[in-house]
Amino acid sequence: MLGAIVGDIIGSYYEEFNAKSIEFDLFHPKSHYTDDSVMTLAVAKWILEGEMTKANLIRCMKIMGYRHLGAGYGRLFYCWLRSNTPMPYNSFGNGSAMRISPIGIYAKSLRETIDLAKTTAEVTHNHPEGIKGAQAIAAAIFMARHKTSKSEIKEYIERTFNYDLSRSISNIRKDYSFNSSCQLTVPESIIAYMEGDSFEQVIRLAISLGGDSDTIACMAGSIAACTYDIPQNIIEWCENKLPDDLKGVLTLFCQKYNC
Repeated sequence: MLGAIVGDIIGSYYEEFNAKSIEFDLFHPKSHYTDDSVMTLAVAKWILEGEMTKANLIRCMKIMGYRHLGAGYGRLFYCWLRSNTPMPYNSFGNGSAMRISPIGIYAKSLRETIDLAKTTAEVTHNHPEGIKGAQAIAAAIFMARHKTSKSEIKEYIERTFNYDLSRSISNIRKDYSFNSSCQLTVPESIIAYMEGDSFEQVIRLAISLGGDSDTIACMAGSIAACTYDIPQNIIEWCENKLPDDLKGVLTLFCQKYNC
């Protein structure tokens, strides 16, 4: 989960100013946490509270979201957040997948991972592609955390979710532009993880695509942190970007679930 938040913060600046290269300033002074981190930690809060119903998930998301209304939510999610009777809005946007990392860490089996990913997605993103994107990222996290090889993860994701992971980041980068759908960000995030040989390299590959850089790096980083250590200087820099309430949830969750 820390990998997701690191990816979000580092990638935030480059959503507006696309890098289109792996050579960029990792610690840009204008980098900041976004809705990706806020909603990731809302899911973590839901798990920590132990009452894992959809009603309580919605409550946790609204509590955390209201505390950070300027975090950069999409229009439909912002309306959902402000509604007294929030209902799913058939989205296939990557908001369902960027907040999923606590599930891949918490779940005790791949089956539970898939089921809980569906639950967390469909309170907002109840389109089949929105659910599938969340399930694919959660499954990759669970498998990486349990020391599954990259080749096995690739085979499972391709077979189960019908994503094409045979492409390379360099080839995707040439014509890639902003897109916030699961269909055009989730497989790209997993490919960045597949190609990288360290946490930092995964983040650099993800951000180098351009487009929705914070969310692509958030998803890629959430998987990469299960395989590679996050350098301490990166952890400290990113934690200093978080307000105390977000940092508190992060600390409690990571202490409890060793993430």
